[in-house]
Amino acid sequence: MAWFGKERGRTKSLDRLSTQPGALGVYAAAGLPDPHTPAGDLRLLAIDIETTGLDPDRDILLSIGFVPVDGYAITLAGARSVRVRPPAGHAGVGASATIHGLTDDAVEAGIPASEALDVVAEALTGRVLLAHHAPIEVGFLSRLCREVSGAELPCRVVDTMELARRAYPPHIDPPPGALRLWAARERHGLPVYAAHDALLDALACAELYLAQLAEIEARSDRPITVDRLT
Repeated sequence: MAWFGKERGRTKSLDRLSTQPGALGVYAAAGLPDPHTPAGDLRLLAIDIETTGLDPDRDILLSIGFVPVDGYAITLAGARSVRVRPPAGHAGVGASATIHGLTDDAVEAGIPASEALDVVAEALTGRVLLAHHAPIEVGFLSRLCREVSGAELPCRVVDTMELARRAYPPHIDPPPGALRLWAARERHGLPVYAAHDALLDALACAELYLAQLAEIEARSDRPITVDRLT
């Protein structure tokens, strides 16, 4: 029943967004990818964000990076990074700048949050959202969507952190830190990139997903579809 409840919620949000002008309306009209889509035909958008903190209701979105994944290939031509201008009267990036390196001047030169949401909605149209610890990305993007349209951002999601967790037997807890993006990449022999750059982190997530998918398919005796990854 929980799955059907989620689908009903997504459908209601899509219906509400379908009345919106621009990219959000187009996104809603396209609908979400069929959960039975084979992995080889699946279109995803790996997304990473940088923020002033982890609470979407209190903290501010500062930058978004994304890169498309088409089947078994990363489409670098579709990669993009945008900085998001904080709302008027915001106190500034504060101590978070020591993590992501984004200064107040850098984000003030960015685009408004509503425009950033349109950029993401256009890129995400017809795709599954792919992220590492996806509740962060989904939470901040949904908050923006509520502010703009009054509705959540409905999306189908694949979370590489969850796929990393599933690689361990059910009765074994992963070691501390083992599910972090860079630890999960190391397990698959993937290279180290500089952390806390939204575009690089999105690319790192996309590469990890393809490595995880190859491992999942090698272990499976039946086709891998979206509903087996979500």
